[in-house]
Amino acid sequence: MPETATGLIIFAHGSGSSRFSPRNNYVAEALGRAGFATLLFDLLSPGEEADRRNVFDIPVLARRVCHAIDWAVAAVPMAGLPIGLFGASTGSAAALTAAAERPDAVAAIVSRGGRPDLAMAVLDKVQAPTLLLVGSRDGEVLRLNQMAHARLREPKRLQVIPGASHLFSEPGTLDMVINAATVWFRRFCTRPQDRKGSG
Repeated sequence: MPETATGLIIFAHGSGSSRFSPRNNYVAEALGRAGFATLLFDLLSPGEEADRRNVFDIPVLARRVCHAIDWAVAAVPMAGLPIGLFGASTGSAAALTAAAERPDAVAAIVSRGGRPDLAMAVLDKVQAPTLLLVGSRDGEVLRLNQMAHARLREPKRLQVIPGASHLFSEPGTLDMVINAATVWFRRFCTRPQDRKGSG
């Protein structure tokens, strides 16, 4: 948490990932340098992860994201900070479902290589501005994101990252994710007094 944090970004990890994910930690560190507090936590315990069905149990994952949101709202160090959600893979569906359930608490959402289609039933209830980031080489996920994008309310954006596959492991592609997410969160997930010069 930076001394003068402008917002809090809660990460919702995807299938087979954890709070130790190198990619999400890389993104979190960059968002920290941009002035955002970040929260990474595990959506499932190690025992729960052993059952693959739990990875796709979006209602359970979303409830845990809601718990994190509720905790952050009540935590003194973060009081008053706008809350953004950064989801990946199935964690994106959990983040979108949680945002639909906590419309007054979530200011913005960014999805990286996500599966928003798994939250299709609630997408029209999501009020937070949503940015969907998908790799150009991730064809099936791109198609699913296009379907989900059509259901979301404005403001929304589907941005394709050139040359990126599902994990954004190609050189420079994760930095493109960071740049896009930073711009989105600065626009929608900062307090009014912190927005000057944020682009």
